[in-house]
Amino acid sequence: MRASLSRLTMTSAKFPISALPLVPKPQLLIHNLTPDTHTPTPNSFRTNVLTETPSIQRRPRLLSGPCHFSHVSPFPISFPYDIEAPIPAVDNKGAYIEKWLADREAVHPQPPPSAHPNAPLRKYYAKNRDQPLDLIGVSETGLRDCVPHLDVGDAFAVIGAPSLSSEFDEEGDPQPSEVGEVVEARQDLIEVLSGHATLMSPEGSDDFAPWSLRYSGHQFGSWAGQLGDGRAVTIHVTPHPTNPDLSYELQLKGSGRTPFSRTADGLAVLRSSIREYLCSEAMQALQIPTTRSLSLISLPALPVQRERVETACVLTRMAPSFLRIGCFEAFNGPTNMFFFGGGQQKPDYEGLRVLGEWVKGRNVLGLGVRDGEGWGREVVLEVARRNARMVAGWQAYGFMHGVINTDNVSVLGLTIDYGPYAFMDVFDSFHICNHTDEGGRYAYKYQPNMIIYACRALLDALAPLIGAEAELGGKAVSAGWAEDASPEKVKEWTKKGQELREEVERVVQETTSVEYGRLMRKRLGLRRQDPTDESTLFKPLLQILESHKLDFHATFRTLASFTPALLAQIASTTARTTDPLVQPGLHEFIARLLGATPEPEKMDFGKATGEWVGWLDCYGARIEGEAAEWAGEGVGEGEGEGERDKGRGREMRGVNPRFVLRQWVLEEVIGKVERDADSGKRVLAKVMHMACNPFEPWGGEDEKDEAELSKEEREERRYCGLGDKKMLGFQCSCSS
Repeated sequence: MRASLSRLTMTSAKFPISALPLVPKPQLLIHNLTPDTHTPTPNSFRTNVLTETPSIQRRPRLLSGPCHFSHVSPFPISFPYDIEAPIPAVDNKGAYIEKWLADREAVHPQPPPSAHPNAPLRKYYAKNRDQPLDLIGVSETGLRDCVPHLDVGDAFAVIGAPSLSSEFDEEGDPQPSEVGEVVEARQDLIEVLSGHATLMSPEGSDDFAPWSLRYSGHQFGSWAGQLGDGRAVTIHVTPHPTNPDLSYELQLKGSGRTPFSRTADGLAVLRSSIREYLCSEAMQALQIPTTRSLSLISLPALPVQRERVETACVLTRMAPSFLRIGCFEAFNGPTNMFFFGGGQQKPDYEGLRVLGEWVKGRNVLGLGVRDGEGWGREVVLEVARRNARMVAGWQAYGFMHGVINTDNVSVLGLTIDYGPYAFMDVFDSFHICNHTDEGGRYAYKYQPNMIIYACRALLDALAPLIGAEAELGGKAVSAGWAEDASPEKVKEWTKKGQELREEVERVVQETTSVEYGRLMRKRLGLRRQDPTDESTLFKPLLQILESHKLDFHATFRTLASFTPALLAQIASTTARTTDPLVQPGLHEFIARLLGATPEPEKMDFGKATGEWVGWLDCYGARIEGEAAEWAGEGVGEGEGEGERDKGRGREMRGVNPRFVLRQWVLEEVIGKVERDADSGKRVLAKVMHMACNPFEPWGGEDEKDEAELSKEEREERRYCGLGDKKMLGFQCSCSS
């Protein structure tokens, strides 16, 4: 009893973000990997770099060979920096620039919150860069799942009641609090998650300072050299209160330049930030592995130049780890090169080993490999399995990432770096959602192949280590394992390691196939695995959708109301071919299926009807053959067909979304927030709520006529529709 009470107290405790618990040092990446030589410790970073040489964080440069990360502080300021010429002129312009930057760094410590005097970190403020900070959104599901111990104060009251139809009507809104601690918790959240204030260890402690990761990668199939977190900074790592083995990094995206920014400004615009904020949680609702969203904070006075001048925004996203396949490539890339502001270092095999030892451990992959045993092979295969399951979810739910570069592929198999993504509208297996992808490399159809490509790149990076482990009889390599190895020896190890290539490809293909089949059967309300499902059900269904230009998600949602009994209405003398005589019930159902087209005037209804009848006949037989799978749920084999139909329909509506985060919805929401943030954030909150609950019957689905709907329900129904025809197949750019 005492233990359970203690656990309850621990899990129900709330902390403002500046007092949020920090994981122990052994669980922190920065105490297990190798820091940038210019930022060797949190203490030296805070006391020396930020006050004396802050430009080292903002200048593009290649990190030294063995380094995995660089300490960086958030710095959301327009770039190029508007540094006024000194009057009178100074001889040492470099020192003047360093002072200008230092005067704007977050180096002024604040005392811990009075209720948390022993908080592990301190909040450091910046002077000379005051700017308005507008809280646009807080993700309830991200907060609930990842950081339930975070106190956000009255943040939701400040945002306002979610609404699509009454965004300008403040009546009924929750009121901001007048309690000092509540207001302080919300303000604390905004200051830290906007990058205005920075969390670091107190003076004399070396526990923590924020960082950005080094990684390299292949972009659109070409080697790009060192890339890294050019606008992302991890600002905290906190343990989950109910699972001591699980922790979450809190990472700011769009918080200013880092050593990896190259020629970019390190900022993110409101448009792209809203897209990632919404889609991360939408993917979680669909049970597709993903990074998570926590907050959106607009910086309305900070202009950002893209195709047009936009305003800046900082997104906070969360994940147990943000490590990517490109992190491994950074230590053994295919070529060495150098160009202004970038390039690629020579291979550093010790850095590769150190990274792999961390990744295979309990804080990342948790492989459970015994000390001293080889791990390279298992790391590659586990990353392959995880990403195969992820891409199977993409294919089953019509998600297109748009930029599956190797630096955008997570070692945890999480969907990461939401850019020009899209969910499928009218089904097109060759659809390209990124208009920068002129060759269609990352088209929907090819996404599984691109995961294979990324896993090959991981294998190429780790191949010499895997080969060396094989030579040791499956034992792990030790520190300095390749120091004295000749180039010929490294090539020999590499060749041996690359013998794993076929197995990697097989693992991705088989895992993707199995998981895709599992998800498609769920979407079709089927419980039994059948080896012919792909050829008799899945492919023919998608061919009907593609040939007749039908909406992907609306079709699956409609199929939830199909019953095999409808097929009995087909006249027995009618061949089920191109123009069957269909009785009213089945005709009405097929009409609903065919209604999921934006261009009915181009539809060959006779041909489409015949194809649907043929497919439904096969589907109906498959359903009827599963009566035994429903036994034990109060429905016996051979009886209760209606109950089985109802049960199957409920299950299908629980996995086939009514609401989909379509391109037109995103564009409309972005426009509303850009035009008026105060009202737009309420629309954003409602769309987030719908995205997190996509299976609900929004807009009085199938229950109410249009005239019976409330104003809000009419808008919900509209947001569940296909939208304007011109937005179908809408493509985004990588610019964000």
